[in-house]
Amino acid sequence: MAFRKTVNAKLPTLNAKPVSEFRVATRYAKSLLELATERNVVEEVNQDMLFFARLCEENRLLYLTLKSPVVKHQKKLAILRALFEKRVHPVSFTIFNIITHKNREAILYAIAKEFHQQYNAYKNIQPARVTTTFPLDEAMRARFREMVVESTGKQVELEEKVDPSLVGGYILKVGDRQIDESLRSRLQALKLSFLQN
Repeated sequence: MAFRKTVNAKLPTLNAKPVSEFRVATRYAKSLLELATERNVVEEVNQDMLFFARLCEENRLLYLTLKSPVVKHQKKLAILRALFEKRVHPVSFTIFNIITHKNREAILYAIAKEFHQQYNAYKNIQPARVTTTFPLDEAMRARFREMVVESTGKQVELEEKVDPSLVGGYILKVGDRQIDESLRSRLQALKLSFLQN
């Protein structure tokens, strides 16, 4: 089963992308998945896209440089070569080359994220996020995975998040469904009940 821990330093603007950017990123991600499937390197390319996305999330300067209209495209390609060419599969690096030659480096992060979503659909994997007040141990992790498998029948990619403000309990989000068993939620419901009465 796939397992991924959430990155602590996420950029709030990374997930906000215009509709047209999303469509273009989706097309490129689909083409990359088809090429990776044809070359039998889907797992390697998926890991590379996760690595690239994580680096963008951890390094704001890289993300902003790729987005910048001021930085020349050849400079961006030189940065991508230095950071990734020897660390990713040649099929993965193909997308960096293609996108740079089309002057669209600004959507590389969106392509990487969309590729991973398409990979999950291709592999029948259900992403899920569990938020608790403390880090999970292996037994609790296994229980949350089991809950997702029981409700979806799919493999699970579990993202973990720690949020002390929950006070206790957990929030499990699977797709557009959410189970909120947090103490914070119960206290809010209790407060609302008192206000209504």
